[in-house]
Amino acid sequence: MSRRIAIVEDEPAIRGNYVDALRKHGYEVAAYGNRADALAAFRTRLPDLAVVDIGLGDDIDGGFALCRDLRAMSATVPIIFLSARDSDFDIVAGLRLGADDYLTKDVSLPHLLARIAALFRRSDLLATPQASEEILERGPLTLDLKRLTAHWAGKRVDLTLTEFWMVHALARFPGHVKDRDGLMHDAKIVVDDSTITSHIKRVRRKFMVLDAKFDCIETVYGMGYRWK
Repeated sequence: MSRRIAIVEDEPAIRGNYVDALRKHGYEVAAYGNRADALAAFRTRLPDLAVVDIGLGDDIDGGFALCRDLRAMSATVPIIFLSARDSDFDIVAGLRLGADDYLTKDVSLPHLLARIAALFRRSDLLATPQASEEILERGPLTLDLKRLTAHWAGKRVDLTLTEFWMVHALARFPGHVKDRDGLMHDAKIVVDDSTITSHIKRVRRKFMVLDAKFDCIETVYGMGYRWK
């Protein structure tokens, strides 16, 4: 069964190019030119992955709103922003809303396809039957490596795939400092330092919603992060 990718892009020519390229690589593609059409379709059927532009016609931040809506529907559907906007503000904002990746439109097609494939490899783990227990427990934290779910004191923490693997990388060896390169490797992403920082801040906030005293992710300045 082919993967279904949603492309949300307001420029018809650009949208058509992505659709053609992805279909040539065996993907099923659904394309939308605005947020309303995409959102209506997502409510009927979620895509396996979404590639979203930020500016959608007159809706200059429509992609951000769509990401927020899609993330509310599913904590695990991979979301990639593909935008001409390359400011740190936009990149950080996109990742804070729960996107797994942020690429600019000058990215090569092979690079885009590689990022998509990497996100699909991670999401494949969700469909793997739980033949054996693969549970990581660190105090109140429980990570299920087969289902890719996280719980804190028995309560579900809705982490994206990127966030899950970052928490796993830290919690696997408590007390050991994990630098940013190590976190990128384990989360299978390639981003800059400010993006890693944004992911960590978002993860902390999610745990603090459940436990205001959460302080297990420690910043080791100039080195990286560790699980206390």
